[in-house]
Amino acid sequence: MSSAQLYDTIGATYTVTRRTEPRIAARIWAALGDAQTILNVGAGTGSYEPPDRHVLAVEPSALMRSQRSPDAAPCLVGSAENLPFDDHSFDAAMTVSSIHHWQDPIAGLREMRRVARRMVVFTHDTSHTGWLHRFWLTRDYLPEVADLLVGRPSVTEQARAIGARMEPVLIPWDCADGFFEAYWRRPEAYLEENVRHGMSVWARVGPEAEQRAVHSLRDDLASGRWAERNRDLVDLDAAELGLRLLIA
Repeated sequence: MSSAQLYDTIGATYTVTRRTEPRIAARIWAALGDAQTILNVGAGTGSYEPPDRHVLAVEPSALMRSQRSPDAAPCLVGSAENLPFDDHSFDAAMTVSSIHHWQDPIAGLREMRRVARRMVVFTHDTSHTGWLHRFWLTRDYLPEVADLLVGRPSVTEQARAIGARMEPVLIPWDCADGFFEAYWRRPEAYLEENVRHGMSVWARVGPEAEQRAVHSLRDDLASGRWAERNRDLVDLDAAELGLRLLIA
């Protein structure tokens, strides 16, 4: 299904678990530099939109647009691959945790580059050296995620397409934004259905894989096997799980 259809299906409680994480927001806003006019592509409910700039949002999902707060930036219907703006219309364009839903990520990134003088992209390194291997949830419980990545451009290819530099973003252990990797030190959270509903990965792998992973994780938490496997995480305040900022 398209990204709009996906979020129209799973996004009803998105604002409950998907909130702005201030430490990540600070990195994104700093990367925007002195830009005053900003286009937010794949904007969702408006998380990470800087409050002190002039922002225009683009979001394909009606359900996501309906959950934007009354004082959020104005939001248009549209997709990254076909932005209805003239060249260099904005000081900067940003997108946060959205590229993995785009039909053609490279085309979307080039469109953002066309309409803005600066780009800030918050995305994931989905290679085997990224979170497929590093993150215990994909490594030990949800290998089906690898199938979702077949034919998708790597983060290196994305950066190359727009001439961007790449910076790692660590995930704090108490991350407020409940994206897929956020609960790396709080594994019990993945047993909660409302938490999983805020993560598109679960809907995309399907109910059979989801329930198998949840049952296995529940058993390993109860037996102590998860704690034994991941004892090195207990003392970490932040983890490197493949999140990246691309800045061009």
